[in-house]
Amino acid sequence: MHATTLYTITDQERMAHAVNYFAWQARLVAPQLGQRVIEVGCGIGNFTHTLLDREIILAVDVDRACVERLRKRYPDRPNLHSFVCEPGSAAFADLARRRPDSCVCLNVLEHIEDDALALQAMASVLVPGGVVVLLAPAFQALYGHIDRNLGHHRRYSRAALAALAHRAGLRIEKLHYVNAPGFIGWWINARIFRRQAQSAGQIRLFDGCIVPWLSRLEAIVPPPFGQSLLAVLRKP
Repeated sequence: MHATTLYTITDQERMAHAVNYFAWQARLVAPQLGQRVIEVGCGIGNFTHTLLDREIILAVDVDRACVERLRKRYPDRPNLHSFVCEPGSAAFADLARRRPDSCVCLNVLEHIEDDALALQAMASVLVPGGVVVLLAPAFQALYGHIDRNLGHHRRYSRAALAALAHRAGLRIEKLHYVNAPGFIGWWINARIFRRQAQSAGQIRLFDGCIVPWLSRLEAIVPPPFGQSLLAVLRKP
């Protein structure tokens, strides 16, 4: 399926310090998930720790070094199982025998060349009534050097994600934008400064000064635009 791995361990280690951001992700995503969760694109486990209270976590990534780092980071967790594979592979299809009820894929779908096939594969391994939760970058107009250097094939519109869900036979329960200030910041980085990467300073500023109030505000009033799209998709 040709998932890219340009989002390096160094990039992920830089993001690991964004504790408020990952806590916000958990508040958005965790209530939608069941007890038997597949995490597609687990990386080094920056989000995985928020799932450790579940009955079973099946952590999947195409990068063996990331999976090995995750195993060292969370040793002696009998409910955590990790695999080097990708949606669409035989190893991923084999996860169906564990009867997962949910699949979470955060900022990963954009790295996969055939995203439609990937989403269909995620849906196929879930039990009936299972849920796929996606967080994906929004608005192709924001695409720039940072996206390209991170290995992003695309950014998404609401219509594009809805079409993918329809092709995968999934029913849309939620589909809305997240992180309105991030839209502005990403546009400035991409179109004015033409940055090649986000700096550690930008990440610290966003995580420490913006996320705490932004997450509370957007929980009350979903924004009309945003840096990302959150989708909750149900298998019939």
